[in-house]
Amino acid sequence: MKWQIIVLSFCISAIGLNAQPERWQQRAAYKMDIDFDVRKHQFKGKQELKYYNNSPDTLDRVFYHLYFNAFQPNSMMDVRSRLLPDSDPRVAARISKLNAEEVGYLKVNSLTQDGQTVAFEEVETILEVQLNQPILPHSTATFIMEFDGQVPIQIRRSGRNSAEGIDYSMAQWYPKMCEYDYQGWHANPYIAREFYGVWGDFDVKISIDKNYVVAASGYIQNPEQVGYNYEEKGITVRKPQGEKLTWHFIAPNVHDFMWAADRDYVHTKYPAKDGTLLRFFYQENERTKEPWEALPAIMSEALEFLNANYGKYPYKVYSFVQGGDGGMEYPMATLITGERNLTSLVGVAVHELVHSWYQMVLGSNESLYAWMDEGFTTYASAETMNHLRAKGLIPGSPVANPQASNYDGYIRFAASGYEEPLSIHSDHFNTNSAYGVAAYTKGGVLLGQLKYIMGEPAFKNALLRYYDTWKFKHPNANDFIRVMEKESGLELDWYKEYFVYTTHTIDYAIDSLGTDQIYLSRKGVMPMPVDVLVTYENGSKELFTIPLCLMRGTKKEVLQGIKFTAAPRWYWTNPTYKLKVNGKIVNAQIDPFRGMADSNVNNNKVSK
Repeated sequence: MKWQIIVLSFCISAIGLNAQPERWQQRAAYKMDIDFDVRKHQFKGKQELKYYNNSPDTLDRVFYHLYFNAFQPNSMMDVRSRLLPDSDPRVAARISKLNAEEVGYLKVNSLTQDGQTVAFEEVETILEVQLNQPILPHSTATFIMEFDGQVPIQIRRSGRNSAEGIDYSMAQWYPKMCEYDYQGWHANPYIAREFYGVWGDFDVKISIDKNYVVAASGYIQNPEQVGYNYEEKGITVRKPQGEKLTWHFIAPNVHDFMWAADRDYVHTKYPAKDGTLLRFFYQENERTKEPWEALPAIMSEALEFLNANYGKYPYKVYSFVQGGDGGMEYPMATLITGERNLTSLVGVAVHELVHSWYQMVLGSNESLYAWMDEGFTTYASAETMNHLRAKGLIPGSPVANPQASNYDGYIRFAASGYEEPLSIHSDHFNTNSAYGVAAYTKGGVLLGQLKYIMGEPAFKNALLRYYDTWKFKHPNANDFIRVMEKESGLELDWYKEYFVYTTHTIDYAIDSLGTDQIYLSRKGVMPMPVDVLVTYENGSKELFTIPLCLMRGTKKEVLQGIKFTAAPRWYWTNPTYKLKVNGKIVNAQIDPFRGMADSNVNNNKVSK
């Protein structure tokens, strides 16, 4: 009997140990040599990929993304775009009309694993690879691939000959290993939305006609050899067309690599206040000259604000590169359209720079949690732009609540009937509008309301703690909420469950005023803590915060010049609440500083 107890105890202990294994993450080291033919808009590539299986699982298959294959008639991206009721006008039906010289493709010619040929199948934008030898847990495998590529005309993110005349925007351009994490493989077809990648190191050599200037993720290794002076503006050496130069870049500890090339790029540099070297690549003309010359000093100030509020930018360089078809973020660099007025140019540059925190360092699965990427970036961008206005660096005056427009946009769309939950995978929203509002707008509101729930000091500290805890990792929604809980001392899972997994809306009302009592009700489905500002007969004011019982606590915040009082908690099952105050009431207002996305503010204020 004794031995049975011992065995049972051992089994229980083993189960306990394995029930929540340590969070591991895969790693990759890429070496790529690219030979680019600018006459055909094609390139040949050789890729050596050392893949580190840090998981506890044995892998008998691997998958690569082949993003360029989406730019072919009748691809999934093409069909999806044509079927959406509100198709992105940059895509619409354009892919369906491409001819053989205009399409994009990635064709894998050969692939070996540790020197042995492996079988593979191209399934549009995914390469399915059946391994000869499984990759065991905590072991490595080296894959060597030869591939051909053709750059599509500029449609979405990647391409050639953009509307602004940029020759090549090379994003999602190489066979990229899919991510494998605690949820398994993420081999999602490319239909134009979000991305997820393996942390790794990139060593990339690009051979291209001498007349082209190359901008890229990472650090240039041979500026003298390519004849491009990275210390001054412009080109110092030009050779006849047909001669090639090899540009060598290294990008450490990133999960993607982007480059761009143009014959007319000028390059400027600007040392930011924190020591980061900011680089700017653009075509200089009457539309770009003035705003792009003003941009460096503004972005230096933006970087300082971001460092202070969201964590220190960890790399030594960042490049703003004219290209693409809007704005798109990549590690250590961004592609942005450049023919904009100053405010618009700063706006897109700030948004893409903020992605260096929310996605490029905090590498969440943005396909699955787009709001943790685009939403957090939307929030921080609004705060940064407000700071730049306060500094007088861009037109306009700072506002008390930089998130107000996000709140308005979310509330309007929630009333439309087309809203979908934040928990939907970014590829599977029924409309582009629902995706955009969920990922960007409501994602930004999610952070704004957390500041209201937690109190501003705890919220600001929590964002820095989130960065320090999860940088260079793959945080998920639970990881983020747990950091917020630890910093605030509040229970916040209810907030995530309501705001992420449902489309329930918030609406609180003041029903009536007594002499020293306020009668409130919850009209909406979603419960929240409620702030009420009371003005007394003697002219004094007092702000009451009514904590939600689910929080198991309340925010601790003192507003300058206004008495701050924590009221008894409101049980979320109860539709009504009676607030006892400390004097004769003249008027009362719910949420006077608009920290809550209340869907009907018309019932928030009552006066006697």
